[in-house]
Amino acid sequence: MKESKLTFEKTRVIVAGVSHLQPDFEYTMQELAALVEANNMEVADTIVQNVNSVSGKTYFGSGKVTEIKEIANADDIQIIVLNDELTPSQIRNLEKETGLIFMDRTELILQVFSNRAQTKQAKLQVEIAKLKYQLPRIHPSGNPLDQQSASGGLANRGAGESKLELDRRVIRNRITLLRNELKTVDTTVDIQSRRRTNTTLPLVSLVGYTNAGKSTTMNGILNFNKEDSQDRKVFEKDMLFATLDTSVRRIDLEDNSSFLLSDTVGFVSKLPHNLVESFKTTLQEAQNADLLIQVIDVSDEHWQNMIEVTEKTLKEVGVVDKPMIYAFNKADLKPGQEFPSIEGDNIYYSAIDKDSISKLVGLIKQRVFAHYQETKLLIPYSDQKLAEEVLRNSQVLTKEFTNDGSLIKANLSPEELERFNKYVQTDLEQN
Repeated sequence: MKESKLTFEKTRVIVAGVSHLQPDFEYTMQELAALVEANNMEVADTIVQNVNSVSGKTYFGSGKVTEIKEIANADDIQIIVLNDELTPSQIRNLEKETGLIFMDRTELILQVFSNRAQTKQAKLQVEIAKLKYQLPRIHPSGNPLDQQSASGGLANRGAGESKLELDRRVIRNRITLLRNELKTVDTTVDIQSRRRTNTTLPLVSLVGYTNAGKSTTMNGILNFNKEDSQDRKVFEKDMLFATLDTSVRRIDLEDNSSFLLSDTVGFVSKLPHNLVESFKTTLQEAQNADLLIQVIDVSDEHWQNMIEVTEKTLKEVGVVDKPMIYAFNKADLKPGQEFPSIEGDNIYYSAIDKDSISKLVGLIKQRVFAHYQETKLLIPYSDQKLAEEVLRNSQVLTKEFTNDGSLIKANLSPEELERFNKYVQTDLEQN
């Protein structure tokens, strides 16, 4: 019966936090509740302590610890989810004093990521982060025999310490094994990424806060593909971290311009450092991008916090000095906001509105093709592989087969102009 209850009912939890002078404390508590929901749990109550600093021993002050215990026991709740990452001793002290289970924000995020991971790369990355989190938190068994005094107690304590070191060694070995496995997977992903990077097509990468609408935006842009793109749509759902995996799609527009579009994992405030480290390879598409589109939920009153978190996380993974469009999504949900509208590098739009996506696609084209130049190439038939490459990857305007070879008019990037320079035709050469 117990298993059936857990299967069909959400686990009820209390979310709790200490403000300790955080200017965005209320927002992070709201976000914590959303993370709880994303982890298939239900928020039964919220407990807050407004003090300038946290207790080094129990995070909360002693009076608040007693209050949490009483409220949890009265509501028959066993799990308390906390808004910060706690030290191992803080968690142990809280559990010892209350008899409850405490889960900090980092453990919660790791659980959400673990449930969402689909590809082998993502699963390995999350497992490594989880093990690194667990390593300093394992401790000897709570067996009451270990607490006995006299010689028997000492002997048991020694055995516990040996078991502790053994457990730590097992975890370290497991991390090493997983890292080696991840290197192999990363190499494969890196080769695929380099193949995309080596193409002449520009790479545009969607970045931003989780649930801001990146996947919906990507699917909207895919609708502008000149060929049917239904089977190339990415997963989208109104939840935090709906997907952790980077998706890359080629966008071929009606005017024959083409670019690659990637959708990356979303961010959240207080994202665990170990998780950021693990996902560096996943975010490689953003590192290689010619243009970033930061998708922002403008209907959320905390959208400025979201921008700060996104840009801080991008910096942590080495994505800096990239041209960026600020795409303020869900403008249809913000009263009084006109959309679609463009103000410099900002666009206000709705990812479910066709006109909005059309404006966004136009802005992307302006940015990534700004330095392209209309050029005529005459490629002899002896170099047809190169001609096929131009026809496949470049923005071809016209093509003609002459006695001397393939005559192609195309908009070329500065790199393409340099590479194909010897085939460039001037008007004089054409006459």
